[in-house]
Amino acid sequence: MRVEKRFSVIAAVAAIVLIIPAVPSGLSAQVAVSVTIAPPVLPVYVQPPCPATGYIWTPGYWAWGPEGYYWVPGTWVEPPAVGLLWTPGYWGWSGGIFVWHAGYWGPRVGFYGGVVYGFGYDGVGYGGGFWRGSQFYYNTTVTNVNTTVIRNVYRRPVAVRSETRVSYNGGRGGIAARPTPEQERVAREGHRPPTAMQMEQQRSAGRNRELLASVNHGRPAIAATPRPGLFNSRRAAPAKGPRDGVREIRPSRSNLPPRTNLNRMDVGSGRVSRPAGHPVKPPSSASNAGKRPKAPHARPAGKRPEPLNRHHHNPPPVPAYK
Repeated sequence: MRVEKRFSVIAAVAAIVLIIPAVPSGLSAQVAVSVTIAPPVLPVYVQPPCPATGYIWTPGYWAWGPEGYYWVPGTWVEPPAVGLLWTPGYWGWSGGIFVWHAGYWGPRVGFYGGVVYGFGYDGVGYGGGFWRGSQFYYNTTVTNVNTTVIRNVYRRPVAVRSETRVSYNGGRGGIAARPTPEQERVAREGHRPPTAMQMEQQRSAGRNRELLASVNHGRPAIAATPRPGLFNSRRAAPAKGPRDGVREIRPSRSNLPPRTNLNRMDVGSGRVSRPAGHPVKPPSSASNAGKRPKAPHARPAGKRPEPLNRHHHNPPPVPAYK
């Protein structure tokens, strides 16, 4: 049987597939993938809004296929039972290879390599929400929730321990995190595997060539979906570049100078109305060299000075706004 050279090299050198015979109670057989190539960094993207109450965010990750790494978009998922939380999977360096540790559902979030997936998964635990009885409450500080539809919300800051986008644990350049004794106990608890919808999300991603790292160079066109399988939804989010989505800070009404300095500014919008590439600069002192300064305006004693306006004869210099 003829086999393409590229595929044979990848199969023989870069990847080893291991079937795990020992399966914990309540779990189906799993396939663990080990490769010798580090996964790409995590892409930056905007989380789609939560579709309905009870859904829990499962972050995107790099999976391995016959043609190398491909991105599995993050998505909102219904948990298999009330009270369960998602522990994301992660790549870990061990014995000279990268081993994929599959994610699982459980009453507590366990160790996921210290990988900062974002949206509440800051490397340890989950700060995006919690269960109270049969209701899940969302932390709107780190999750995208329409509060006019979903009322089970609260706001609590989540400390981001690291800004890294590294997607694997251990090895050269990897995240140096180890499970705590408590996280080791969580790993020994009863877990449930990914749901059928989560597995379909991964299979659909594996069939989409645009999600291959060799094609998108770490910036997948579909980085997140509102629900599993909705790759063509208008709410699906693409990956962002280094400067995509960076909001430009403009002068607000509260920090603008007096109105006399607004000869070329739109006060209502707070925008500088000047051609692009021509910032307003203070007048050069050299241009006023040799000129006799004007005497200040005299006013009757005890009378408050009138506010400056655009008709003032000598307004103060206009500062430069960047």
